[in-house]
Amino acid sequence: MKKIILSAAILLAFGVIGCNSNSSDPRGVLMSFIDALAKKDIEGAKKYATKDSEAMLGMIQMGMSMAPKDAKDSTYDKNSMEFGDAKIEGDKATVPVKNKKTGEVTNYTLKKEGGAWKVAFDKATMTQMGTDKIKEKGMDMNNGMDSAAKMLQDMNRMNDTTRSMQDTMH
Repeated sequence: MKKIILSAAILLAFGVIGCNSNSSDPRGVLMSFIDALAKKDIEGAKKYATKDSEAMLGMIQMGMSMAPKDAKDSTYDKNSMEFGDAKIEGDKATVPVKNKKTGEVTNYTLKKEGGAWKVAFDKATMTQMGTDKIKEKGMDMNNGMDSAAKMLQDMNRMNDTTRSMQDTMH
């Protein structure tokens, strides 16, 4: 009887541990995702990413395959990262990750998909992350584009003025 109770307790413990696996913890899912990318295991990373992320992961895989075999990439080195606590809002979570060397923080987005947390590594989410970084650094994309367009117009006017002056001289 004691063996049956002990066996049942062990099975129950493994069941609870299994239910609390990474899929129920956004921070753990992100860490597993980063681990897979560090190992260049794109198929493994896909298990932790949303379905919409497949195209972006395919691009990363292509980039990895074109890199020299002996190239060292520390982009996904967990030792240089500090994972913060997840902020969960409904079916969306944000996990801040601090680069230990630079102190810069990047907020990764995760979404619930099929009842499990998945890293949103799709084009739209990555673009939003980039836009947030630009704003965080005090740069305004629209003002930057306006400034660039104005500079181009000024350069064109200067070229026109120079041509006019050259035509007048000849």
